[in-house]
Amino acid sequence: MVPVGAYFAFAWDVLRELFRGGFATREFFDQAWFAVRVSLLPTAVITVPFGAVLSLHIGSLFAQLGAQSFTGSVAVLGIVQQAAPVVTVLVVAGAAGTAVAADLGARTIREEIDAMEVLGINTIRRLVVPRVVALAVVATLLNAVATTVGVGGGYAFNVLVQGGSPGAYIHSFTTLSQLADLWIGELKAFVFGLITGTVACYQGINAKSGPQGVGDGVNQSVVISFVLLFIVNAAMTLLYYQIVPPKGM
Repeated sequence: MVPVGAYFAFAWDVLRELFRGGFATREFFDQAWFAVRVSLLPTAVITVPFGAVLSLHIGSLFAQLGAQSFTGSVAVLGIVQQAAPVVTVLVVAGAAGTAVAADLGARTIREEIDAMEVLGINTIRRLVVPRVVALAVVATLLNAVATTVGVGGGYAFNVLVQGGSPGAYIHSFTTLSQLADLWIGELKAFVFGLITGTVACYQGINAKSGPQGVGDGVNQSVVISFVLLFIVNAAMTLLYYQIVPPKGM
C-alpha cells in the first residue's frame, strides 16, 4: 500500500510544480481527450439507472410518509451533491486513472523516467502535472454531464413509472435547492479528479520492477483512490453544511 508520508510529499511536489512555468499544454490536451473518450459513455450509462434507483427508493419511502411532493427535491439534491460527482470520478479513476498508472508504470520499468531525469527533464512537470490537471478538468466537465443525465433520468422515472406529478417534482426541487448545491458538486468532482490523478501518477512513478509491479500499482491506484474519495466526500459534505445552511421552505 501507499506510504502516507511519501504520497503527500509527492502531491505537494505536484501542487508546487502546477504554479510554475512550463506547463505541457499538448500533453494536457492529449490526456484530457483520452480521459473523455474512455469515461464519457460509461459515466452517462451508469448515472441513468443510478438516478432512477434513487428516485424509486425515495419515491416509495415518501409515499409511505405521505410526502410525495418532496420526492423531486430529495432525489435531485442527492444526484447533484452526491451521486453525480462520486459516480463520475469512480468511472474516471477506473478507466482513465488505471491507464495513467499503467502508462507511467511501463515507462518506469523501462527506465524512461530515469533517463529523462538524467537529461535534466523535470518528470513531475512534464508528465505528472498535465495528467493530474487533465483528470481534474475532465472530471469536472463530466460531472455536469452526469448531473444532467441523472436528473433527467430521475425525473422521467418518477413521472412515467411511479406516476408522480411533473409540477410537484420541479416545484419541490426549485423550492429547496440553491445554486451552491450545484457548485459543491462541481468542486467535489474537481477535488476528486486531483486526488485520482495524483494517486495514479504516484503508483505509476513508483511501480516496482517488472510487469507484476505495474499491475500491482494499477490495482492499488484504484483501491486507494476509491477509499480517499469516500473519505474526502464525507469531509466536504460536512464542511459544506456548516458553511452553507440548507434552504428552507
